[in-house]
Amino acid sequence: MRTEEVLAAIATGLWYWDNAAGSVTLDAEAARLFGLAAEPTTMAEGAMRSQFHPVDWNEIAGIVGLAVAEGTIAEARLRIMDGEGRVLRTVRSRCKPTVRTLPDGSQDFEMVGTVQEVSEPRPGAAVEGTSITGDWRRSREAFLLDAGRALAEARSTNEVLRVAASLSMPGFSPDGLAVFSVFGERLRIIGHHGHDAGDVGPFEDMQLNTDYPAAEAVRTGRAIYLPTPEAYEKRYPTTWQYVQRFDRHSWAFVPLIVAGRTLGTWMAAFKHRVAFSPDERSVLTTVARMLAQALARAGVAESERELSLGLQRSMMPTIGPAIPGMTVAARYVPTGGGLQVGGDWYDMIPLPGTGPGRGRFALVIGDVQGHDVRAAGLMGQLRIALRAYAAEGHRPDAVLSRASRFLAGLQLHQGRDGGVVGGAEGHLGAMGGNGGDTPGPGSTANGPGPGRREEEEYAAAGPRFATCLYLEVDPETGTLDIARAGHPDPVILSVDGAAVIRQTEGGLPLGVETDSDYPTTRLDLEPGETLMLCTDGLIETGGHDLATGWDRLRPVMEEHGGGSLEKLADTLVQAVHGPTSHYTTGPLADRHEDDIALLLLARDRIPAPASRPKARRTALTVAQAEPERIAGARRQLRQLLHDWTDAEQVDSAELMVSEMLTNVLVHTDNDALLVAEARGEPGERRLRVEVADTSDQLPHRRRPGELASSGRGLLLMEMLADEWGVDPRGEGKSIWFELHEGGHTGS
Repeated sequence: MRTEEVLAAIATGLWYWDNAAGSVTLDAEAARLFGLAAEPTTMAEGAMRSQFHPVDWNEIAGIVGLAVAEGTIAEARLRIMDGEGRVLRTVRSRCKPTVRTLPDGSQDFEMVGTVQEVSEPRPGAAVEGTSITGDWRRSREAFLLDAGRALAEARSTNEVLRVAASLSMPGFSPDGLAVFSVFGERLRIIGHHGHDAGDVGPFEDMQLNTDYPAAEAVRTGRAIYLPTPEAYEKRYPTTWQYVQRFDRHSWAFVPLIVAGRTLGTWMAAFKHRVAFSPDERSVLTTVARMLAQALARAGVAESERELSLGLQRSMMPTIGPAIPGMTVAARYVPTGGGLQVGGDWYDMIPLPGTGPGRGRFALVIGDVQGHDVRAAGLMGQLRIALRAYAAEGHRPDAVLSRASRFLAGLQLHQGRDGGVVGGAEGHLGAMGGNGGDTPGPGSTANGPGPGRREEEEYAAAGPRFATCLYLEVDPETGTLDIARAGHPDPVILSVDGAAVIRQTEGGLPLGVETDSDYPTTRLDLEPGETLMLCTDGLIETGGHDLATGWDRLRPVMEEHGGGSLEKLADTLVQAVHGPTSHYTTGPLADRHEDDIALLLLARDRIPAPASRPKARRTALTVAQAEPERIAGARRQLRQLLHDWTDAEQVDSAELMVSEMLTNVLVHTDNDALLVAEARGEPGERRLRVEVADTSDQLPHRRRPGELASSGRGLLLMEMLADEWGVDPRGEGKSIWFELHEGGHTGS
């Protein structure tokens, strides 16, 4: 007996596929199994493809490609379809791809294989012959891995439902899906696929005792499989009248269970009949478990986002009415992770005796240590306290002193549940710590206080402090009275586009001591200038420290060019936050990111004659009791001249300022007032620096000996300044010098 006769006797066909020619040759048995006349035939690849289920054809192409690459045998299960789209039978085909070289030098492959009918039920086999194509175990595992990854990456309920609708289960993909969720004693559809909007009306909202498979799956916690319409009608006659019009033939209702709690039901409906073999049920159950976990995670994430947005809306005020002659812009960016809330805040407070949009107002910006719920709670209470103290009419220094006492006392005496704990432990804050509201051992959810373990964890967290900058603004004069509690100094963007850090007096952060002093610094905001207040998150985000972070921000401000204040706020945030392509990483790459609060205040520009040169100006007072501020004055002058073309002139100016201030502190009993102004166009500017005091004693030239430690101040000014002089005043005197940018120094 010939080989062909033996194969025909066991219902095995032979076929040959020439990929280069695009043709398939079948023997009589193979033709019969593929739904053709039982005679040898050669047909085009496209005609052959029409005999297979489209899903199976796509899968066999991948199996063959892998077999060609690995030099192995390809095996696949295929559904043979008739002209009306019904499954005739399921066959198994095995073939060996062989790579060959064509006359033109290119490579292609040919395959010789066998085909047999699958008569016994197989994993994936439907009542009418559906199957899982290829190596069904490998396909199922790959599908479940992909589905698990996609569901794990979904961050919202809508994303989870979109992923569920796109799942293509190997060999028995449903064409209708619905997800039901439990809401009290009712069951509602929260997402569906494969149905029109009006189709879900009867099932959109139902009671849990309804005679419907999804409701029963929730009540019992067991999956319900209905392989035929007859099975559905017999078991659920009441709801069958609403289902039969969808022309579906099999249904699976699988409960969505997480941690023993049933969240809802997942329905998968099929237009072809499915036998729901143990392997198919295993796939459906696994998908349902992953779907339930994804929905639970998405629900928690959405609750956290809703809480975060609610906290932000309640704690982040909107900027008040327009201020005549001034413009204000603000931004808040939570970057701390978790609930996306933190301790950064800003505020704008109308001061007593002035209506909205008129007279003086206060700007506040601050940062409570940490970026968690406790920090957000302390921030909310501290913001309210600051508004109350400001409304009482206190000056900036008094407002911060009272706020510091408030924060220190709040954490020393008030327990998380409002009880007095106090004493030496001193570890309780006003809001919950990192442990949340979960009761610890030895307590109940409604008990009088937290458990012992939670108290210990809370104690380990320690008290929190807050940095803050509070300033009063007079819109008519541009006067700013600033008090600072451990917060970064403000920045002034001058009319000529130079951004300079304005050093101010400061005290300890709020809450560190119950009795702290916060001296006030007065600055003048000139027409056309912009004031920037920010928390350290804007400076240090991206691994920067205060120095490198400021080096990154200054060009951003100086390129602003007097445009929209809202645009400047967006540009500053984008420069430090978002994709790494937006910013340069600093030297401290392992530093955690922080929340960002930003306030911008601009004084409207006054039209000036075209001949009026651009100017930038800074002023600073150095008290007798604070000689260390001389170093700050040098830094401030260097920042004022950061774009001066001649670096030697900057060094000379810094040296002369240091000498002038030191002379006032050493030779008089008065404070020194420094005023520096650079006026003109870049490259042709004139720097004038004045140091004034209230002493009538004029400086005089001396001839110091070789070893003398003083007496060279006027000699230095003669050598280094282009011009200098001493001007008597009604009360005191002023010594000054000028430098011309690009000009020769010296007399």
